[in-house]
Amino acid sequence: MEKSRFDMPDNGLGEKDAEKNLALFYNLCNAAVNYPAGLSRYVHDFMLSSFISMTYFNEVEKNKLLHDSPWESYQVYLGLTGYNLDVLQRGMRGAVKMMADYARMEMNKGLSALYNTWWVKDGEDMAAFISRQAKILDVVANVYPQAIEDIEPEFGFHFERDGHPKVAETDRFLLYQILPLKPQTEIRANAKPILILPPYVLGANILGFLPSENRSYAHCFANHGIPVYIRIAKDIASTPALQVMNGEDDAGDTRRFCETIKQRHGKPVTLNGYCQGGFNAVCDLLSGELDGLVDALITCVAPMDGTRSKGLADFLKTLPPRFNDLAYGTKTLPNGNQVADGKLMGWVYKIKSIEQESPLAAFYRDLIMFNRQGTEDVVISKTAAALNYWLIHERFDLPLEITKLSFASYNTPVAADGTLPVKLFGRKLNFKRVQEKAIPWLICYGEQDDLVEQETALAPRDYVDAEVSGFPKGHAAIATSWSDPRSACALHTRFGEKNYRGPVRFQLDLDAQLDQAPGKPKPGPL
Repeated sequence: MEKSRFDMPDNGLGEKDAEKNLALFYNLCNAAVNYPAGLSRYVHDFMLSSFISMTYFNEVEKNKLLHDSPWESYQVYLGLTGYNLDVLQRGMRGAVKMMADYARMEMNKGLSALYNTWWVKDGEDMAAFISRQAKILDVVANVYPQAIEDIEPEFGFHFERDGHPKVAETDRFLLYQILPLKPQTEIRANAKPILILPPYVLGANILGFLPSENRSYAHCFANHGIPVYIRIAKDIASTPALQVMNGEDDAGDTRRFCETIKQRHGKPVTLNGYCQGGFNAVCDLLSGELDGLVDALITCVAPMDGTRSKGLADFLKTLPPRFNDLAYGTKTLPNGNQVADGKLMGWVYKIKSIEQESPLAAFYRDLIMFNRQGTEDVVISKTAAALNYWLIHERFDLPLEITKLSFASYNTPVAADGTLPVKLFGRKLNFKRVQEKAIPWLICYGEQDDLVEQETALAPRDYVDAEVSGFPKGHAAIATSWSDPRSACALHTRFGEKNYRGPVRFQLDLDAQLDQAPGKPKPGPL
């Protein structure tokens, strides 16, 4: 019969047991502090946007209640209550599932530790088990947040120090050329240039993710000698011209930049929009303002017809119609101009995916992530830190008129003949114009993208014969995972069973075709 711990004779180990018990008590105290401290950070990040939302809601509803009948308001609020209860239920369900996943991961280990402690067996005992849990909590509550903040100098573009030249400027935007980081790589002055339009809300830095780690979408082009330019929005808080910008201004500034780029290199520009920037790029091109300047198009994870979205469009449909209104996310600046609140826009996406993004679910998701590593040498990858820095800090306000274009695309489908639900310069915008102008178009999408789903990104394929490249993973993977030239889906290669072309490969092939064409244009002075 096995003897328990209390049946063991005194063998002189009492001092060691005391030390172990003291360490156990210390770890329990640490865990008791770090658990609420860590969870509170997740709750704070989530609830801050919630409080902002309630402020806007109260302001808008004060006016609506004066004009709508009490009965109508009662019915609408009843519907909103049902909607909120559904969100709460889904959030709780997701949190419970994540907690259960963590419990399943640790329950057998905890029981084994208890058995080993009671019967004095080899292996992890309760003191070691508690120590491991305390370390994981410390990583999530303290080490991980610090690593996220520490990645800032390496994350994204730092035009103030990196030497990328400013080429042009408008009242709203700056145009920078991205220089190669690859040693001994020179930009070919007569190569076909490309202009990248980043998204407004998510910012440009995701496209310069971790240059020092060879993970930068923009630098992928430059490292192959391609003249690559990126349009950077000025600080909206201090730029009134950007605050009141509309779609026509966007197209006009894009035209000015394309004129500058074409003059420098003697070849038409490839226009490349990422996410919302892709939608704006297509609208600019379809307006006719870029005729003669742009002869190729690349869109990456861009929402071309938002009504096909299974996530965000369905989310908007579940809202009572009264609340499907941009006024509930509009910020009034001190100068009286109104902009769309970028932090609130990001929060909407969290509500859409509340099962995975509720504070408790996100907290346990990170606990599981670090628990799988063990605690001896916890490694926080730069990729994980940079992605979280982007998610936490890179949410920018955007012009209200630009937001209205995207809002319309998520509420009104593209017409049967390919006409978009928005206009520029009073002109109808139709996808078929791309084919009429014989403009090659590469549409890149993420196979697991739950923000801009495949159906949303590939909507133009119903009207034009665009080329498609499907990348594994989600919304940011093209700019993060696959921007690494050593990756399985490197942007300068063909990849996958369908022999997809990456956007850099697409650009290189276009340039080669131009060089082979008779009477090729000559570059202007740099």
